[in-house]
Amino acid sequence: MAMVGLFWIAEGDVYVGAKPSGPARGVRLTPEGVVALGEGQAGLHLWEDVRALTLADVPVKSLRRQVGAVKDLALGMVVNLALPAGPGMSEEAPAMMTVGVDTLDGRHELTAYTAAAVGCLPAEADHSRALLSRLTEGAATMATTLAAMSEWGRAWEGGSPRRAEREELLRRWVG
Repeated sequence: MAMVGLFWIAEGDVYVGAKPSGPARGVRLTPEGVVALGEGQAGLHLWEDVRALTLADVPVKSLRRQVGAVKDLALGMVVNLALPAGPGMSEEAPAMMTVGVDTLDGRHELTAYTAAAVGCLPAEADHSRALLSRLTEGAATMATTLAAMSEWGRAWEGGSPRRAEREELLRRWVG
């Protein structure tokens, strides 16, 4: 499994944001359509009905966000050492982003957790948006693009590729 831009690719499965588990919300891209997963948003939007895919609330990596993540980690460690974990203590959930799905019957706003702790690089966020737009250009384009992403995921071994390779993959998939 690997993170490429705003996509989580686990073997042949492609998700926008992190792959959800249990009742967590997420969005999966399949050859049939956009699948809404998790509590309160289950459903399938067929590609033939999808007119546009957009992203909002995408956490973009910045120095401020990185410093905040380090501060939160340090504070969390101090709190964990000083206070025993009790029933009221819980970790903060990862950031959520909104995946807009425009279909023949209106706009649907789905949510997905982001997988990047300190946000996505601006270039990767831009390439990811372009890739989502490309998926709505027609059945042949969608099928070819999703097949390339899935094929890469099945062949890839290890964690997420380095920045330059992630950006190259996104550019290749955008065409």
